[in-house]
Amino acid sequence: MSDVSDPKDRREGSYDDEPDAGLQAESRLDDSRLDDGPLEQELRQAAAILDPVPDHLLQLAVDAYALHDLDVRIAELTFDSLVDAIPVRGATDTPRMLTFQAGDLTVDVEVTGDGLMGQVLPPQPARIEVLGGPQAGAALTADDLGRFTGDAPPSGPFALRLRAGGEAVVTEWLRA
Repeated sequence: MSDVSDPKDRREGSYDDEPDAGLQAESRLDDSRLDDGPLEQELRQAAAILDPVPDHLLQLAVDAYALHDLDVRIAELTFDSLVDAIPVRGATDTPRMLTFQAGDLTVDVEVTGDGLMGQVLPPQPARIEVLGGPQAGAALTADDLGRFTGDAPPSGPFALRLRAGGEAVVTEWLRA
């Protein structure tokens, strides 16, 4: 038996002829023949059945995209009683005081276990939406003095979206 194979057994253009022949053969494929439309559609259907996006995650994504508004200004957190206030010895269940500022607009908010209340300064009527979680945001209305209240305390991360005086402002996101 001979260890040397017959040259006639080797086909022309086989991968053994040159070290880079496999890469060259792949590059000869015509990419225009590949149509990703049906394949992509089948993969999307399979993913939707085998690993669907949870409803609450989808709602969070929609809510996050809803914040994409070029006219919205971000209200910066300028005071947080958890960070900036001096704790009182023996005090339990104290409300969390927050102050947000965007230009000359200030929003003071007090968050308690019973809900939240606050005031828009300078005093003016405003529509306020409490954003957070997968559920729809609670709609609040500030009166002529800028005061507003909400019966449900925010749970988890939340932000406020205000529409007052023709401008829209969104606060930074905080954890309740």
